[in-house]
Parts: sequence; structure tokens; C-alpha cells
Amino acid sequence: MMHLGFFLTVSPESILKVAKHVSDNNKVFCMNLSAPFISQFFKEDLMKIMPYVDVLFGNETEAATFAKEQGFKTEDIAQIARDCQNLPKQNEKRRRVVVFTQGKDDTVATVGDKVTTFPVVDIDQSAIVDTNGAGDAFVGGFLSQLVVESPLEECIRAGHYAANVIIQRVGCTFPEKPDFH
Repeated sequence: MMHLGFFLTVSPESILKVAKHVSDNNKVFCMNLSAPFISQFFKEDLMKIMPYVDVLFGNETEAATFAKEQGFKTEDIAQIARDCQNLPKQNEKRRRVVVFTQGKDDTVATVGDKVTTFPVVDIDQSAIVDTNGAGDAFVGGFLSQLVVESPLEECIRAGHYAANVIIQRVGCTFPEKPDFH
């Protein structure tokens, strides 16, 4: 399983080589849109990699920028997720999953032929200390369950848990003993 995004700015050839290897061996290739500038300034390289992406992550701003750069005729995050899922795919043994977080709003994900929303963990806004790293924490939590082949809903629940913990702390730190069940 690979999770890349910013690496695209440094060595797209390396990512493409890894992506092809992962696809040829029916492994899972994950990628994060990472930041709006990736879709804007690395569009060509990003689209060379996209056919190999099995799980695509992003937040609502990254999704909207990607959609604009790709000429999608919508700003609706659910429709953007569907459009991303339907982009050409190399490994047809795996259906692409697209997961877009939206801060305190529901996470949007493609589930088979549907786009589904998943409510985030409810939190008192005064408990939020620092949102830096929330997206990365979400992806980390998601991947922690993906590697043990948990269902998508459980992957998203773990992602929400991890992001919720991170935003209540200064910097990207976790408590000594997490309580995810």
C-alpha cells in the first residue's frame, strides 16, 4: 500500500514506477490530493498517476480545485467524488474509492455506485486547539483500518477518531494511550 501526494512535486517518475508495480501486483495504491497547488501546477503528472489510484483522499478545498482544473462542471463535493471515481482506472479488479473530508461537515465517500456521507465526531468548537495535521491524522486513522481489511465505514470512523484527537491538542501529538475501539 502506498500513500503519496506531495512526493509528486519531487519525483513523478518514481511515483509512476511504484504505482505501476502496485497495480501489476493487485495491491492498494492510495493518494492524497495534498494541497490545491498540486492540482493546479502538477496537473499533468497528477493525471498520469490517477489511473493507478485505488483510494483518493482530499479535503473540500482540494476537491474543488481538482474539479476546476479537470473541467468538471460542478462544485458539489459529492458529484466531484463520483466524477473522480469514474476517471479512467488501470486495475479494474479494484473500484476506486474517493474520500473527501470537509472539516466539521460530513465526510463524503464513494461506496460502490453510491456517494455516501459520514458524520464527523461531534465536538464542542471551544475544544478545538489546533487543526494542523487533522487531514493527515484522518488518513492515518483510515489507513490503520484499511490495512486490516476493515469495511469502509470502519476506516472512516478511525479517520474521524484520529482527526478528532489531533484537533484537541497542540501540534500533531496523540495522547499516550489512545482509546479507539
